[in-house]
Amino acid sequence: MSRILVVDDHEDNVELLRARLEARGYDVDCAMDGQEALDKVRATPPDLILLDVMMPRIDGIEVTRQIKGDSSLPFIPIIMQTALETTEDKVEGLDAGADDYITKPINFAELEARVKSLLRIKELQDELARANEALLKASQTDGLTGLDNRRHIEERLCEMYVHATRLNEPLGCVMCDVDHFKSVNDTYGHQAGDAVLRQVAEILKDSAREIDRVGRYGGEEFIVLLPNANIDDARAFAERVRQAVEAREFTYDGGSLRRTLSAGAAAWPHPEIRHQEGLVKAADDALYEAKQHGRNRVEVFDGE
Repeated sequence: MSRILVVDDHEDNVELLRARLEARGYDVDCAMDGQEALDKVRATPPDLILLDVMMPRIDGIEVTRQIKGDSSLPFIPIIMQTALETTEDKVEGLDAGADDYITKPINFAELEARVKSLLRIKELQDELARANEALLKASQTDGLTGLDNRRHIEERLCEMYVHATRLNEPLGCVMCDVDHFKSVNDTYGHQAGDAVLRQVAEILKDSAREIDRVGRYGGEEFIVLLPNANIDDARAFAERVRQAVEAREFTYDGGSLRRTLSAGAAAWPHPEIRHQEGLVKAADDALYEAKQHGRNRVEVFDGE
């Protein structure tokens, strides 16, 4: 059921419009002035607004400007209702962002037609917004694991590094890699390998805080960005993940297997980390050391 907000400072007009619209099956809410309308729109955005122009406190033109200028709100069609007949008044309302207008006294057959038309447009706009959101998410997400893909995690790294250096807050980074992953694909098949990667991704997500970002960096390699986390925090996180992977029995269609994980931890500030790429390289160098020292372990970047 479409929800319509009627805004008018004359109670008789409000009740008449409410009765007519509810008789057509719409859910109707009302506001008696512009400020009340803005409060209601921000709390629960309606599907359409029927808005009087001449009101105390904040008039309909200003209400329209504020609603249409608020990027946090979805598309909300606005029909302005006015007793003003001049072209200039109608143009001002449309310039403010109104989608249509109707003059008083209101012809209810005309109003119903305009409402139906704008609600159809609203439905199409909402479908388009959902499709665009899905496309954006797909462009940022690794299809196998559901984690951030490499491009998106690098964008987030840039934002986090700038934030950390500006506020002089630590930023941790962990790179981790499934040990002997190629043998999983060679021995058990690619479906088993995919299952292992998905389950490692679950462990990483479950271990991370709400503010952390977890991404698949490529192949069997993962990256975790840890805002406001120093090197001890990054090491502790990596060790928790390592232990969880070691304890996990990875299941796939037809069986189960075990694997371990190696990880490298680094954190800014560090005298040898001078840019965001340097932070990732430091964690990657530590990961290399973990591999060189026997795997299934965590190493920390020390700059040597």
